[in-house]
Amino acid sequence: MTVVSGIQPTGKPHLGNYLGAIVNYVKLQDEAVASGGECFIFLADLHALSMPHVPAELSAATREMVATLVSCGVDPAKTVLFNQAQVPAHAELQWLLNGTARMGWLNRMTQFKDKSGKNREGAAVALFTYPVLQAADVLLYKATHVPVGEDQKQHLELARDIAQKFNNDFCEPDAPLFILPEPFIPPTAARIMSLRDGTAKMSKSDPSDMSRINLVDDADTIMRKIKKAKTDPEPLPSEEAGLEGRAEAKNLVGIYGALTGQSTAEVLAEHGGEGFGAFKPKLGELLVETLAPINARFRELKADREALDAILARGAAQARERGVPTLEAAYRALGLVRG
Repeated sequence: MTVVSGIQPTGKPHLGNYLGAIVNYVKLQDEAVASGGECFIFLADLHALSMPHVPAELSAATREMVATLVSCGVDPAKTVLFNQAQVPAHAELQWLLNGTARMGWLNRMTQFKDKSGKNREGAAVALFTYPVLQAADVLLYKATHVPVGEDQKQHLELARDIAQKFNNDFCEPDAPLFILPEPFIPPTAARIMSLRDGTAKMSKSDPSDMSRINLVDDADTIMRKIKKAKTDPEPLPSEEAGLEGRAEAKNLVGIYGALTGQSTAEVLAEHGGEGFGAFKPKLGELLVETLAPINARFRELKADREALDAILARGAAQARERGVPTLEAAYRALGLVRG
């Protein structure tokens, strides 16, 4: 079992990142090690170039994300943790795969349309081609499992298409170079929505800081945000059916369940009939209790730049070593002469 996943180092990590992805990284690293495999988690700083960015902020955010991941339980002794920019093989393999990827495939990628908006002609070429870099990210390490959300399944399907075409065009039938990675949607992955709009995902890019719980928020800030979270005047129902059409109520119940490991039905069986005046403080206290040790560890790590750079350097060295055989095999398959 070889797990590969990337996370963009942009903005402040929030509760949605934690419950939707990071807690599953921790579980997957242990499963990969137990299976005799490996877990690769990288900071996708090359992907960040596909959108406007401030260089100083990108480097700072990269280190902050390392501090966040380690604070949440990602163990550099078990996981190869690194940033793309220190592993040139990612960009090299992307260029080699650009010859296999097809314009028609990339034109179907919905995220390019979403992110470029009405200014498609003014968008960076990197925004159009970054799904090929994503393919290189996972194919380089011969990933067997790639944790994805529903919005990334299309990109993993593209990676599989690229891998299959490359194998068909340049490899012997009984000796394919690339493994076709399988999407892995963790059964415990929580979809956390905005505290201001229960129909929109919690997001770093939302202009309102009140829409999210940042992992670095202190106890008072967390309690204030939860108490001001949008809800409706009705009490919590006793059964799931009673949450239909109540997006904000469903979101808060979902957060509570994700933190306690309870299903929605179990949370409602315990708290059904309560008004939000009673439920919100309980949720706030649960969040404070859960995030306090993460917050403390994060602040400690963030202040130690040398330690963060050492984690990245060590992980990058491991990643370079693991990726070189695949990259060299791709060069050979394409007939490119190497010294």
